[in-house]
Amino acid sequence: MAPYALPVGIVGTLVSVVLFAYTRYDADRVGVSRPLLWALATSGTLVAGVVMYLFTSAPLPGVIMTANTGTVLYGFERELTRRDDQPAEPGQLPFSPGETESADDKQTSGDAEPASGDEPAGTQFPSQRPAESTDGEDVADPR
Repeated sequence: MAPYALPVGIVGTLVSVVLFAYTRYDADRVGVSRPLLWALATSGTLVAGVVMYLFTSAPLPGVIMTANTGTVLYGFERELTRRDDQPAEPGQLPFSPGETESADDKQTSGDAEPASGDEPAGTQFPSQRPAESTDGEDVADPR
C-alpha cells in the first residue's frame, strides 16, 4: 500500500461526509425532490472516485470525472428546481441566442417582439432576397 493511501482515504471520507450533509441540507432548503437520494449520489460518486484513485490503475481524468459526476448532476437538478416555474415544451428552447427571457415571457409582459417565426411582412433573410442588378442588367446570383 502506498504511503499516501491512509491520508487520502481519511480526507476523502471526511469530505464525503461533509458533502453528504451539505447536499442534503441544500436540497431540503431549495426544494429539490428526493434530497436523500441526491446526497447519496454526490457523496457516493466521490467515494467511488477515491476508491478508484487508491486501489485501481484507472487514468486520473476518469477518476476525477467519476468523483465529480454526482455533484455535477445535482447542480443541474438544483438549477432546474430553482428556475423551472413553467412546464417544459418539447422541441422548443427556452431562450434564443442572445436573449435574456423567452418569447413567451416577453408576450406576457406586454413588450413583445415578433418571435423568430413571426417576422413582419416584407422581412426577408439574405438568402431569400432577389439578386440585385447593376445598371439595369440582369446579374446571375453568384451562389
